[in-house]
Amino acid sequence: MSDQHQPGESPQSWEEMLRSMLGDGADEVMAEMRERGIDPTALGGAPDPVMMQYALAQVQKMLSAEGTGPVNADVAHDVARQVAVSEGDPSLTGRQAKDATDALGVAELWLDAVTDLPPAGGTRRAWNRSEWVEATLPVWNELAAPVASSVSEALATVLRDQLPDGVDDGEAVPGMPAGVLHGLGGSIDPAQMMKRLGSAVFGMQVGQAAGTLSREVFGATDVGLPLLDSPDTVLLPTNVAEFADGLDAPLEEVRQFLAVREAAHARLFTHVPWLRSHLLSIVERYARGITIDLDALEAQVRDIDLADSDALRSALSGGVFGLQNTDEQKAVLLNLETTLALVEGWVDEVSALAALPHLPHAIPLREMIRRRRAAGGPAEQTFSTLVGLELRPRRSRDAATLFAIVARAQGPEGRDAVWDHPDLLPGTEDLDDPAGYLVRREAAENEHADVDAALKEIFGEEEGQDPTGSDPEKPAGPETPTNPEKPADPEK
Repeated sequence: MSDQHQPGESPQSWEEMLRSMLGDGADEVMAEMRERGIDPTALGGAPDPVMMQYALAQVQKMLSAEGTGPVNADVAHDVARQVAVSEGDPSLTGRQAKDATDALGVAELWLDAVTDLPPAGGTRRAWNRSEWVEATLPVWNELAAPVASSVSEALATVLRDQLPDGVDDGEAVPGMPAGVLHGLGGSIDPAQMMKRLGSAVFGMQVGQAAGTLSREVFGATDVGLPLLDSPDTVLLPTNVAEFADGLDAPLEEVRQFLAVREAAHARLFTHVPWLRSHLLSIVERYARGITIDLDALEAQVRDIDLADSDALRSALSGGVFGLQNTDEQKAVLLNLETTLALVEGWVDEVSALAALPHLPHAIPLREMIRRRRAAGGPAEQTFSTLVGLELRPRRSRDAATLFAIVARAQGPEGRDAVWDHPDLLPGTEDLDDPAGYLVRREAAENEHADVDAALKEIFGEEEGQDPTGSDPEKPAGPETPTNPEKPADPEK
């Protein structure tokens, strides 16, 4: 017999009701009940009023206004921690931590030889999966918030039309156990309740994504976005060891290569001061411009059990984002994809140069990471889930080629100078034709120089002349007119 009741049916036991209402959170609630001496599986028949009140308190806790927003951060945190440890998350040994931090220290020395960007200057850290979740989850919540807000509003709009009249007075909602609305505050506005439920469901999605990422990432920068607000460098020894298992390269080489990439990312995000806010603002602009397909959303939630959080989460996980992006949206998306490709391309090129003299397997390791990204790495999957955003990591190869060309022509200084200003970053045309980038850049710089010269001429800032138009070599004499209403006669 299935633990989940079918849509429209009433739950036949307390355990079934809790699972249908709370989904993944049911086990935690039932565990707490058992600690209080109450076993839900031993309760038969209809729940008694005391037990109903207790369960509703748990649901109210999940849907309460406190700590909620577009993304329920509390739910996201709980789910992320559960997912992170679902396949094991042992505490790190002293040896694991030392090996990781030593590798990060060596990485800085190797990078000093290939780039003028100095070390990030933060603390070198070794984390397990739970620690990674704790440190990065605030950024994931921030990235998902714009879309979560739109989805919650759309969900409330759709369900407002579906809910029967009078439900705001506590009448039954199809698929939801009787008394739930009363337990959530009596005559609570059902649309407001749906917003809270949407916030909780999106919190589950964020938590699921972050928890899954914690089992895949090697450090704090794998996704190409700055997930920390500090210049720390990080390795996750457990994930590094799992990745190295089965490779031809020894663990020590794999760890060191990944440490170089982590340290290179940290240098870039720290010493290109506009880059972090630039990337996050692009993601936010894109997310805020996403439209929700109300027809698709209505079709997906029409027949689901409103008390089944797993079913609702599945309905909101895809297919409701508007596909008809505006021209502005397309431009923002292209800007984001290009910038992420440039970040990955710079790190790819600099890391390879730093590691090649020291690691025999540097070339195959570089290719392994490239293929991992091209196959759809954690960044692509997470963005797709959270904000309906598909990335194209294949562009990182073109970006790496571009940086290599610039370095050969202008040295490491010229390569790193590409990051001097966001307006000077290479565009999609440059990634399409990396070999022609320097020619186009020189032409653009000449054009800017001509514009600057013209502006100086317009404002009288030619060489040897101050902005007022007077000649600095000719001091003012008695003939200089002092009465503006009676100019000096040039014939006298």
